[in-house]
Amino acid sequence: MKKLVLFGLASLRAPGLTYCRRDRTSLACFLAVVFLALSPICSTSLWAQPGTPSLFPWAWERREDLSFIDPHRFGVAYLAGTVCLRGTEVEVRPRLQPLRLPDGTNVIAVVRVERRRAVLSADQCGRCAAEIMQFLPLQRIRSLQIDFDASVSERPFYVSLLSGLRSRLPKSCGLSMTALASWCTWDDWLSDLPVEEAVPMLFRMGRDSDSVIRSLRENGCFRGEKCRGSVGISTDEPVPYLPPCEKVFVFNPHPWSSTELYRVTEEVNRWREKH
Repeated sequence: MKKLVLFGLASLRAPGLTYCRRDRTSLACFLAVVFLALSPICSTSLWAQPGTPSLFPWAWERREDLSFIDPHRFGVAYLAGTVCLRGTEVEVRPRLQPLRLPDGTNVIAVVRVERRRAVLSADQCGRCAAEIMQFLPLQRIRSLQIDFDASVSERPFYVSLLSGLRSRLPKSCGLSMTALASWCTWDDWLSDLPVEEAVPMLFRMGRDSDSVIRSLRENGCFRGEKCRGSVGISTDEPVPYLPPCEKVFVFNPHPWSSTELYRVTEEVNRWREKH
């Protein structure tokens, strides 16, 4: 089986990872290296493609070898880069760690957006969208997933950012986002966002955990319509409740192994058999 080696541009919401810097020289060099190896952006729509895998490990900014996966059973959502908004500036941090995948893997590029006392202006929004697009042209992906935190006052900025990205992406390319579980339960501001799906994260929920799980048990699913197609879990936390969904994304604080991935698969399958 052919192996696909991806280099990303990196850094998602791994605990304690906050470093962002401007590094266009490294970005240009690594893009040149992978130019011949990768296909154009978003060659096939993830959402419209029959037979899309139902389990997607998240691959973080570290050396990952997932060449052992069956691409018919598993896709991969890999960290393609981080954009850091600081004051009026827009900074990027490139991923330089390799990710090994079987040829034909369904690949979702994930970009983390962080802010450090950012002004969150319209100009900064436009530059942020442009930087995110720079991560993507040479990556063989089916969808773009945006990961961010947002207070109530910051939400208009992210609405504009997602709208800007949707207008720049090919129609065949899916656009999704990660979401706090509370956003999908009682604080739904996602309904009008231009994304195909929001991935509610059923881990690191803190004080919201009991309320979220109680709501899921009572209703059987998340209240937010865009949150019903997928869910995010973690290998280091028990799955408290898994609602019916098409895709499960899995975070692992450690490098993936076949043993760990198939252990998670068995747990997900047990939950699915309950429904």
